[in-house]
Amino acid sequence: MKTQQTMLIKGGRVIDPASRFDEIADVALANGAVLAIKNIAPDFQPSQIVDASGCIVMPGLIDLAVRLREPGHEHERMLESEMAAAVCGGVTSLVCPPDTEPVLDEPGLVEMLRFRAEKLHQSRLYPLGALTRNLAGETLAEMVELSEAGCVGFSQAEAPLANTQVMLRSFQYASTFGYTLWLRPQDFFLGQGVAASGALCTRLGLAGVPVAAETIALHTIFELMRATDARVHLCQLSSAAGVALVRHAKLDGLNVTCDISINSLHLCDTDIGYFDSRARLNPPLRQQRDRDALRAALADGTIDALVSDHTPVDEDAKALPFAESEPGATGVELLLSLAFKWSADSGVSLARALEVITHGPATVLGTALGSRQGRVGCLQVGGVADLCIFDPKATWTVQPDALRSQGKHTPFSGYELPARVRYTLVGGQVAFQA
Repeated sequence: MKTQQTMLIKGGRVIDPASRFDEIADVALANGAVLAIKNIAPDFQPSQIVDASGCIVMPGLIDLAVRLREPGHEHERMLESEMAAAVCGGVTSLVCPPDTEPVLDEPGLVEMLRFRAEKLHQSRLYPLGALTRNLAGETLAEMVELSEAGCVGFSQAEAPLANTQVMLRSFQYASTFGYTLWLRPQDFFLGQGVAASGALCTRLGLAGVPVAAETIALHTIFELMRATDARVHLCQLSSAAGVALVRHAKLDGLNVTCDISINSLHLCDTDIGYFDSRARLNPPLRQQRDRDALRAALADGTIDALVSDHTPVDEDAKALPFAESEPGATGVELLLSLAFKWSADSGVSLARALEVITHGPATVLGTALGSRQGRVGCLQVGGVADLCIFDPKATWTVQPDALRSQGKHTPFSGYELPARVRYTLVGGQVAFQA
């Protein structure tokens, strides 16, 4: 990749949700940082000029849920393909969960993963460390050492943590050191099904996951937060009842943030169709009223961020019967377009739609990034030059074989989506160009 020391992005509509800036303006970049916006010095001599006329220039996207399948699939070059998919979708920073093979519960594994990602010069990688050793839910992992190795928080990913005593200790430990716990609220015993409980699930003869699986877990989390003053980020909420509990928790002053996936934002249980394994997801797709509540909560700020929940699943694992197939779908390349589509479909402002994939997730990362907090999720003078330039009028059809990710399965296959990424810049360098 050729390094560009200086660049001028001309004539684009510059939108920075963090500062509410929204104007047609030129942007000057130098040495990996934003040198100027709008007021460009007459003597500025760029080594590259990008014509952004008709395009939107915005901060690079931040995706809080991207599985890279490494460590564990190095022989398949999964890290290379999934990072390439990320920048293709305009994502310049991503968080990966710890459910790899082996699990990210050792500092050496975290350091190796970060080193390999940095060598690719693509998206910035922020790993989550395992909350318990081997995600077994029995013994706490060495959080201090994992944090020093670069972990921005601690998670069980999809692994259950049924022991509330261990859970309480993890909250106490995290609170003491100022760490954030990233938890997916789902009761271990009630969450064993494969589809959301309801009429469709019953008609298809599938094992159901009731809403109570989410709400019971949320009640437990909130009680432990009150007892310990821990900070928690809730991953992939799925129900109207869950949103209502989060809304009350925020009003009560609990230090909680949350996100939802592009799947739950746009789809509901009827999209399972006739046992379509592409819609075999975790959390499962719920009813339309749940989807509508999630959309409203994302619009009003109750939900802080929108994520792709990118999970590349191979062909063999999806070719099984619905209940036996591996849950998950590719999504990192669809995040921008599906946020844009939500804005168009729901009448939500474009600024809000872009905020939930930039400034919102940057705020979630917040304390974990420390002095780096102002560097991602915003487009401001002096800030790092992580940018996404996209054409809002372009449309494209989701064709699995054309996706950069090795995961070709998505419930949005065949959808015509708005917005196409033209450039992705990371640290002022072109990481992707259409």
